[in-house]
Amino acid sequence: MTWNHPRGYDPLVACARLWQEQTGVAVTWDKRSLQDFETYPVEELARAYDLIVIDHPHVGQITRENCLAPLDVPEKVAEAEALRAGSVGASFPSYNWQGRQWALPIDAATQVQAFRPDLLSAPPQRWEEMLDLARRGLVLLPLRPPHSLMSFYTLAANLGTPCAVEGGQLIVPEAGVAAFEALRELAALVPEKCFEMDPIAVLEAMADTRSAHALSPLIYGYVSYAMKGFREKPIHFHDIPSAGHEGPVGSAIGGTGIAVSAFSTSPEEALDFAYWIASGDVQKGHYAASSGQPGHAAAWEDETVNAATADFYHATRATLEAAWVRPRHDGYMPFQQAASETINRGLLERRPAPAVVAELNRLFRDSFKAR
Repeated sequence: MTWNHPRGYDPLVACARLWQEQTGVAVTWDKRSLQDFETYPVEELARAYDLIVIDHPHVGQITRENCLAPLDVPEKVAEAEALRAGSVGASFPSYNWQGRQWALPIDAATQVQAFRPDLLSAPPQRWEEMLDLARRGLVLLPLRPPHSLMSFYTLAANLGTPCAVEGGQLIVPEAGVAAFEALRELAALVPEKCFEMDPIAVLEAMADTRSAHALSPLIYGYVSYAMKGFREKPIHFHDIPSAGHEGPVGSAIGGTGIAVSAFSTSPEEALDFAYWIASGDVQKGHYAASSGQPGHAAAWEDETVNAATADFYHATRATLEAAWVRPRHDGYMPFQQAASETINRGLLERRPAPAVVAELNRLFRDSFKAR
């Protein structure tokens, strides 16, 4: 099971076809919407599928549920080490929890900057420059949960105070207020429809021939939109504009990993496929050539892969290498939804920033008591 977008589905189907030619083992993929992918219980999927594409914040929950098989097994030590060495940023360790590896990165992503090169000669380097474009009506920002929270995370870290990943408060109040006010200023300058838009919706809107929206400063990169012919108007990607003084640091990392169900009736075959599709040669070859967004550095550094994607990987690599890993404890996923809704209410209802941050801190503390 994977998610319903060419980037999430097409490379898996193409690679499965090649795998069957090489091994005789057939792997059939189903897909769910992006919203389902972010929220649907992994345990239910694990009871129905041998291989599941997951997001790293689920690892605390799935560890408690015992629904996935750990992938760091003795017969795969050398392959696991090769994947660890080929990690782009924290992609590989983001799936490591309580000393075990629960998924292998096949797709690397973080919040980056998207722009229309026919409308904007170059993306802004500084947050203040981006705000000037927003005041001219040129900017869109995905604010549908959980993306408002992701932008809050990115701003907090970029301003110098990353949010916490363990118990206690999510962020010191003063730093939380600064991040929320920065987000509030931008949210007030973009269309209110952004509160209903995820990254795909924003990119589709930007790619429309009639669109005047030239930029999205914090959005998960989707390499498909940089590929020639995917949409009539291509979108290029770049490192995030810096609100702080350290450059493009602190972006909330995303991406996906391939996991093996603990209930699989073909665990060895599933494990072999997972390691194969995550390997450097496959990632920079068949996976990237089939509209995938690889999770291995071999692909990110490959000149052919970059040439086919308007330099997507070279242009966003610094942001990904300096990205921040979200909390992953059991209880985090309900917090993520509640915190996103709290931020959106605060933005739409013009609630005082200290009150919003206090509620985020309360929700975060309570998320450790949920289990």
